[in-house]
Amino acid sequence: MIEKLFSITVLLGIISSGIRLATPYLFASIGEAFSQRSGVLNLGVEGQMILGAFAAFYVVMKTDSLLLGVLAAMGVGALMGLAMGFVSVTLQAKQGISGIGFYLFGLGMSNLLFQTLVGTVETVNGFSNVPIPLLNRIPVIGDLFFNQNILVYLAFLLVPIASFVLNKTTLGLKIRAVGENPEAADSLGVSVAKIRYFTTIFGGAMSGLSGASLSIALLNVFQLGMTAGQGFIAVALVYFGAWRPWGVLIGAMLFSLINGLQLWIQVLGVDIPSEFAVMMPYILTILVLTISRTKHTTPSALTKVFEREG
Repeated sequence: MIEKLFSITVLLGIISSGIRLATPYLFASIGEAFSQRSGVLNLGVEGQMILGAFAAFYVVMKTDSLLLGVLAAMGVGALMGLAMGFVSVTLQAKQGISGIGFYLFGLGMSNLLFQTLVGTVETVNGFSNVPIPLLNRIPVIGDLFFNQNILVYLAFLLVPIASFVLNKTTLGLKIRAVGENPEAADSLGVSVAKIRYFTTIFGGAMSGLSGASLSIALLNVFQLGMTAGQGFIAVALVYFGAWRPWGVLIGAMLFSLINGLQLWIQVLGVDIPSEFAVMMPYILTILVLTISRTKHTTPSALTKVFEREG
C-alpha cells in the first residue's frame, strides 16, 4: 500500500493539497512577521484566526456575499489587533501573557457565537477555483498552480508584496528600525507607538483573513476549534523563516506538504497509525525549529517595552 504514495497521481495530489493548505499559514505568518519586526509578539493569532473564521462564515451564511465575509473576517481580526496594540503598546503588558489571553478570548467567543447564532453544522457556498487562462493549460503544473481559488492566489502574491514593503519602502524601514532600536527610531522622529499599532492591526487583519480562508474557501463550514493550533504554527513559521516573507513561504510550503502527505496516508489506508499521521506536521515543526540554523537574529526589541523619555 505504501508504494502508492510514490505514484505520480498521489505526488501531484500531495503538492496540490500543500498549495491550498499553505494559504492560511501564509496570511497569518506574514501578518505576524510585520508585527514581530516592529517588536510586538502576538501569541493571540490563533484566537484572531478562529474568530475571523466564524465572522466570515456567518456573514456569508446570512448574505451569500463572499466579499462581505472576507471584509468581516479582516475587520474582526483588525479590531483584535487594535486591542492587542492597546494592551501591549499603551498599557505595556507582558506580550506573551496578553497574547494567550486574546487566544482564549477568540476561542471562547467563537464557540459562544456559534452555539448562540448557528447551533448546528451548516455549509456555505465558498470560493470556487478560478483557472487563469492559458497558464492553467500548461501540462502538469498548470492545474496545480493556476487552477486555485482567489484567496490562494492572494496569499502567494502577498509574499513578494510584503517583502518589497519591508525591504524597499520607507514604511518598511520604519518598521525594521522600531523593531531593532526604538530609541534611535524615536530620536529620528518615528512614532514607535504608531508603527507598532499599525503592525498589530495589520497582523490581526491578516489573521482574520487566514481564518476566512479556512471557513469559506478550504472547508466551507465552521466547526468548533477548527483552527487546531494553526495560529501557533504560524507564529513558529515566522521564526523558521527568519522574519522574512520568502522564508515564511518556504516554511509554510514545507509544513503544508507534510500535512498534505498525512491526509493522503489516511485516504490510502497506509499501514501507519492514524494518530501518528496526524502528528507528523507538528513533529516536523518541532524538529525544524530545533535543528535549523540561520544567520539572522531575532529583532532586538521584540517583546521589549518602549518608554519615550520626557
